[in-house]
Amino acid sequence: MGKATEHHQARATASARVRDWRKSMSDHVAYGLLVYTGLQIFMTVKALSEGTSGLLPYAALVVLVAGIIPALRWFEGRWAALDDGQAADPAYAAAFRRDIAGLWLLAIGLPFGLTLIIKALLSLF
Repeated sequence: MGKATEHHQARATASARVRDWRKSMSDHVAYGLLVYTGLQIFMTVKALSEGTSGLLPYAALVVLVAGIIPALRWFEGRWAALDDGQAADPAYAAAFRRDIAGLWLLAIGLPFGLTLIIKALLSLF
């Protein structure tokens, strides 16, 4: 009876460690959206404190949050379409890492890049 229990526990532990690419991507999308929104709010508040005028920072915030959602949903949608077998297939690890890198580059880099572009445009006018 002891060997059967050990075998069952080993299988349960192994199956618990199997990564579901769909869930992992969904988690990254949720955290990426939180990080992106937090950075964008921080950048907007910073722009306001530096004297950027009027509604422009608020409008940028609304447009950018509305714009990032479809981009992040695209990443999620690619992985949500996997069937159960594919969702646990380790062969998808490299593609997953590539998509995660792109997602986080977008979520972190976009608020800074767009703020620089907006500041450059404002300095021209």
